[in-house]
Amino acid sequence: MTDALATALTRRLGCRLPVIQTAMGWIAKPELVAAASSAGAFGFLAAAVMTPAEAREEIARLRDLTPHNFGVNFHSFQPAAADIVEIILANKDRVSAVSFGRGPDAKMIGRFRDAGILCIPTVGAVKHAEKMVQLGCEMVTVQGGEGGGHTGAVPTTILLPQVLDAVDVPVVAAGGFGDGRGLVAALAYGAVGIAMGTRFMMTAESPVPPSPKAAYVKAGTSDITVSTKVDGIPQRMILNPLLRRIEASGKLAMWLRAIEAGMEMKRQTGMGWGQIIGTARAMTSHGEMPIAQAMMAAAAPMMIQRAVVSGDAENGLMATGVVAGRLTDLPRCAELLAQIETDARARLAALAGQDCN
Repeated sequence: MTDALATALTRRLGCRLPVIQTAMGWIAKPELVAAASSAGAFGFLAAAVMTPAEAREEIARLRDLTPHNFGVNFHSFQPAAADIVEIILANKDRVSAVSFGRGPDAKMIGRFRDAGILCIPTVGAVKHAEKMVQLGCEMVTVQGGEGGGHTGAVPTTILLPQVLDAVDVPVVAAGGFGDGRGLVAALAYGAVGIAMGTRFMMTAESPVPPSPKAAYVKAGTSDITVSTKVDGIPQRMILNPLLRRIEASGKLAMWLRAIEAGMEMKRQTGMGWGQIIGTARAMTSHGEMPIAQAMMAAAAPMMIQRAVVSGDAENGLMATGVVAGRLTDLPRCAELLAQIETDARARLAALAGQDCN
């Protein structure tokens, strides 16, 4: 009998289960990626927030931590993106896939394909999925509005079948998934697997410090909201003291916060004001946002780091999928993946009218 959990995702990426651990900035570090991959998922390293030197070092560490292949995430607009690409290609014997949002062009995608590296962009709209396939991508991850961080307004249950009907490549479902029931639901839609960020962030191997981890566990669905005031683009986050202040701020407060955030970014990175604003505009609204908003966008990563790296759950920003509102534990990745498999097989057996025991 054919195993329903053996899909195009497991065949192409060599993982045991059709589950992807997504590349969350400052969270998807080698320890988490190795734990997820060794437990049966396919893990992505978050190189989009790394310098080339950091990416080279972290990929080398990850190679030593797990015998399994893994993926690397990057953005084409990040500083020295071309160098990151060369580092990925130099590790093609272990890097099976790359993921990205606003991604590379057809030429770069072609280089990855020639190296045997699967391009799996994350998209939030049908037209973006179609564009990525036209450029040569052989698989896409579609994230519905339930997803964490920058997100769209269309729920996964609507967006997923739209994309499945629009493209002829395997589709991975993201946004709202956290257990075996969700995996089976995604497979029933026609997806080849699920991608999870928040669920893996809420594990024992996640490097997020105890205080913000506790805030994630405590948060209910009513404590999670979508804000457009951080960088002008909708972002789903935990409604903590900092986000409440941002949401309540007017134009003057935004300017003061933007200047403060810009100064902090200058201090940490050594960038000039022109570089900060230029980076922000390239990352977000193609140069069309106001200067104050652009500076906030440039400094937003610093505010996220304050929470998930420094551990300040009150004065940092905490991106999250809405699924965090129903998660109440921090299992080890091995426990999480074992439970997902058990639950998924139980659901499949129940649908087939079989005794689960």
